[in-house]
Amino acid sequence: MIRLAFLRHGITAWNREGRIQGRTDIPLAPDSREQLAALTLPPDWRDATLHASPLARAVETAALLGKGRPVHTDPRLIEMDWGAWEGLHGRDLRADPASGYRDLEHWGWDFRPPNGESPADVRERLTGWLADLQPPFPPQDQSPLPPGERVRVRGTHGEDLFGVAEPPHPNLLPGGEKGLHLVVTHIGVMRVALALAWGWDFRGPPPVPVKRNRLYVLTLAADGTLRPTGPKEGLRLS
Repeated sequence: MIRLAFLRHGITAWNREGRIQGRTDIPLAPDSREQLAALTLPPDWRDATLHASPLARAVETAALLGKGRPVHTDPRLIEMDWGAWEGLHGRDLRADPASGYRDLEHWGWDFRPPNGESPADVRERLTGWLADLQPPFPPQDQSPLPPGERVRVRGTHGEDLFGVAEPPHPNLLPGGEKGLHLVVTHIGVMRVALALAWGWDFRGPPPVPVKRNRLYVLTLAADGTLRPTGPKEGLRLS
């Protein structure tokens, strides 16, 4: 099992203006940087491996909360592409019957902004990223014994043979978990992760409202299944 905590990036000027950001690379607002620098992760997550979308607002958030620890970026964690609607106000699109805009509760997995991505598109790249977090299968001849331990086997002619066990793969050491992974990303990606964990299909109200400065904890099983683990309201940063 792998434990993941998803966190939405800090506030930008476009967030405050109600503009759709998508993949437009808007930096954090200056006061948001100050706020994040003063916050602390919950104790269990302070040494977690840090991952982020490559967009500046996510990388900055991860770097500030990580207090100088390395941040691993991956393009598969980037925000949903809103295509022709990026930079526009959702309220204006909602007021225009010809825009094709829909509220979240009426999307379904296949809703797509003009020239943009659907939640299903985001699901495909996110599940690919999650699969890469899984430890590889051990080689068929991998020894389950501690490294260096002498072992006795029966030879082809009945004789006793002795050898030394090879070191096991690091991902197969006691505990079987690669550790904790803190993922700083965007609300579109988080909605997909939470939809997979809670069995939501983008129809009706979302099961978990994504709020700022909270970690949403999930468990990634060996079969790639996401399950909710932490509190539904998230873990607050302090």
